[in-house]
Amino acid sequence: MSHREAAAINQQITKGILSMHTRYLKLSGAAIALSCVVTAAAYASNPVPDETIAVAKAAVQRAEQSGAPQAAPVELASARDKLARAEKANADHHAKPAIALADQALIDAQVAEATAQKERAAKAAAEFDASMATLRQESNRNSTPNQ
Repeated sequence: MSHREAAAINQQITKGILSMHTRYLKLSGAAIALSCVVTAAAYASNPVPDETIAVAKAAVQRAEQSGAPQAAPVELASARDKLARAEKANADHHAKPAIALADQALIDAQVAEATAQKERAAKAAAEFDASMATLRQESNRNSTPNQ
């Protein structure tokens, strides 16, 4: 797979993630958009493996902090594995595989982070709905005349 094909796939996946989660959390859209900008900037400058790995490592750390270990353990494990393989390939002076693996790790980490954010948003929405139902019950109880 060429670097451009990987970039195109990365952009398609990122766009899909953005469209899926925008209605749940506008902040998650902003975080993913920022990741896209960083990724696009990296592609534009023909990155060296160290820079690409650093971007992927930052994405994995963000995913870990966002609750992905509980919400998206498979995706996060995949990101960690690909990041480790990218670091090994880079240490062995295999630049192209290192870049490709780091790009894949970045995508997996973004998916894990977005999944965690979606889960948090769904939980918050459910809590809000429960609170509203309680308020409605209280309102109905208080508005009915005592007999």
